[in-house]
Amino acid sequence: MNDYFEFEKPIVHLQEKINHVKELMKSDPRQGDALKKLQRKKAALQEEIFSKLTPWEKTQIARHSNRPNTDDYIEMIFEDFTELHGDRLFGDDKSVITGLARIEGRSVMVIGQQKGKGVRDRIARNFGMPHPEGYRKALRMMLMAEKFNKPVISFIDTTGAYPGIGAEERGQSEAIARNLLVMSQLKVPIVSVVIGEGGSGGALAVSVADRILMLQYSVYSVISPEGCAAILWNDERKTEEAAGALKMTATDLTEMGVIDEVIPEPPGGAHRDPKKTAEAISKAVCRHLHELEAIPPEQRQQQRYHRYRKIGIYSEEGKDS
Repeated sequence: MNDYFEFEKPIVHLQEKINHVKELMKSDPRQGDALKKLQRKKAALQEEIFSKLTPWEKTQIARHSNRPNTDDYIEMIFEDFTELHGDRLFGDDKSVITGLARIEGRSVMVIGQQKGKGVRDRIARNFGMPHPEGYRKALRMMLMAEKFNKPVISFIDTTGAYPGIGAEERGQSEAIARNLLVMSQLKVPIVSVVIGEGGSGGALAVSVADRILMLQYSVYSVISPEGCAAILWNDERKTEEAAGALKMTATDLTEMGVIDEVIPEPPGGAHRDPKKTAEAISKAVCRHLHELEAIPPEQRQQQRYHRYRKIGIYSEEGKDS
């Protein structure tokens, strides 16, 4: 029960009762009706709790330690995945996974950010925060996809690009900016899926896409709630308030026209049923790829450009009133 959040405690209590009744059933099969009643009660309670989640609670789910990573989805969704390494300039960034694969018989280029599992793996992958060489590796694969006319599918899961001195010395901002430029001009279809966190330019550098999809409990924002609270209020206690103000949830971003589709997650989140989540992602990605492939490349390129030119809601001050 250690992988439950504070707001899930009522569900935990019911699950404990369910486990107890299951034990009793080993010696008393008559407990079957009681078990079914408890399971129905748990499902109803879970639905009620998750229908009222705050933006901060959704952020917590997006960061759950057991939430499936890019490599999990690659294994469950794609066939014949062949990982490709390195940027041919500096090195291989393990926080970014790239490679060729097949989905429903279609050959595609897969690019994804990887937070890792367990302490050692997370350290090796820099907790999913790419260095410049990670973005340049992604860029190399995008250009390869363009050359061989293969759609690009990217998985977004990062708190942001790594802000260390070494990363800045090797041109972090230039690497991100170049990805934005090149992705806006690619003629192959691009579909991005936010599977956990989509943080700042670190996420945008691999998600300038024709279609952006988000898992139900993922988040996508210009900055983390913690960073926002520190900058605006210099008060970490404002983190929850910042999460609401940022409009970073899939629901908010759909209403603002930033993303194209919310992919439903199983009750309790993707980590409760990774296989079912992967199936939902696969169906959504294939549907959007099919639609995009029916659009002429030049038209698709123009649509992508105009999509990003009009994103956002703003007002101009100082105009004649």
